[in-house]
Amino acid sequence: MGLLSLAIWTPIAFGVVLLALGRDDQPAMVRWVALIGSIISLLVTLPLYGQFNVATADMQFVEKVMWIERFNVNYHLGVDGISFWFVLLTAFINVIVVIAGWEVITRRVNQYMGAFLILSGLMIGVFCALDGLLFYVFFEATLIPMYLIIGIWGGPNKIYAAFKFFLYTLLGSLLMLVALIYLYTQSGGSFDLATWHALPLSKSAQTYLFFAFFAAFAVKVPMWPVHTWLPDVHVEAPTGGSAVLAAIMLKLGAYGFLRFSMPIAPDAAHEWAWLMVTLSLVAVVYVGLVAMVQQDMKKLVAYSSVAHMGFVTLGFFIFNDLGISGGLVQMIAHGFVSGAMFLSIGVLYDRVHSREIASYGGVVNTMPKFAAFALLFAMANCGLPGTAGFVGEWMVILGAVKFNFWIGLAAASALIFGAAYTLWMFKRVYLGAVANDDVKGLTDINVREFTMLALLAIAVLYMGIYPKPFTDVMDASVAQLIKHVAISKLN
Repeated sequence: MGLLSLAIWTPIAFGVVLLALGRDDQPAMVRWVALIGSIISLLVTLPLYGQFNVATADMQFVEKVMWIERFNVNYHLGVDGISFWFVLLTAFINVIVVIAGWEVITRRVNQYMGAFLILSGLMIGVFCALDGLLFYVFFEATLIPMYLIIGIWGGPNKIYAAFKFFLYTLLGSLLMLVALIYLYTQSGGSFDLATWHALPLSKSAQTYLFFAFFAAFAVKVPMWPVHTWLPDVHVEAPTGGSAVLAAIMLKLGAYGFLRFSMPIAPDAAHEWAWLMVTLSLVAVVYVGLVAMVQQDMKKLVAYSSVAHMGFVTLGFFIFNDLGISGGLVQMIAHGFVSGAMFLSIGVLYDRVHSREIASYGGVVNTMPKFAAFALLFAMANCGLPGTAGFVGEWMVILGAVKFNFWIGLAAASALIFGAAYTLWMFKRVYLGAVANDDVKGLTDINVREFTMLALLAIAVLYMGIYPKPFTDVMDASVAQLIKHVAISKLN
């Protein structure tokens, strides 16, 4: 078993153990097993960083074993500079989510923790899969634990939100399955991604494939106008579910564009880049304005996620190194920042049981330590220099200006909306005099909450101040992708 298999199956194994523990009469033991399992799952990914060769664009830590011989399906794993950081990010966020649910979840604790550990392993599998069918299996399997997390531990309309989440993402993925089967037949019976990347496909075939993949990945990102499922799901999901959904699951769709859409259908990607850029700018501007009028904190941050992911897809489809690298950096930064924003809302919700902005006011007076963390994460969400939120957006804007000045200007101008809705929310929730008895009775964060927020704060500041380790890993792979996409497959 190689390092990537360990990264995938260690959390899944611990998740199965937790499910087997069964009863709720020993929650303390269940929580400790979950925490130990998540920490071990993170530790087994760390050797990847020490052994990763930043100078090559080739796949590394490759594992390949025949899985279904009749259809030539392989258990084929590997990571390059594009997928590498998401393996570590997923394992890190999983630890944070286990800590976040420590005292909050009091029923079916083993199933809650087990679902998150299994989900973590499946998402890592998506980022590592180099076989088309294996990718699809992992990609679809992630829906099951998240569906259960929303449907069992969610809010009053949890069943509606869970069904909406499942149906939106499943329907899009069915078109991707058709595309995978078509590529299997065209490649002479192979699901190998490298083989698919080299296929000489016609213009019409590329266009059909591009939009089949678009159906799956745009919903997952989610891009405007197929983003409407996300706010409903975030509002109903438990805090940990929202954190994982925003920090990792949205990245599966963006990652799919880089691994499937662009290298398999490069000519179609160039031809339809104008559509992707337009939809991305609409997300950044229009959804930013929608976020500004929200009264529910979770809905505001959910729409904020759509706007920030708009920068990611914008960066990808301007086809230069700054844009694609910036999009990847933005994905990682958004993982830290959006996860932190949702967990901060969870801290308040656990005390007051309301997500409405009007229920708060003057929180800084009763929770000064927590307010300091919330301010840092709000600044990062605005894209303040020195925080993780700045680096990716700045790179994408530079790449966009290089591509087209007016597109760059539109993207840069949209940052004003991000600052407006984030700072306005912070002002109404945290600043001023104590607004009501609920806020007056608040107690500051405990050691568990402090640890959880401090880990995210360190990640946000480290990436903002010293992003070089993140960009160094992806440079060679991004250059290789741009070179590949620039070569037309048409005669």
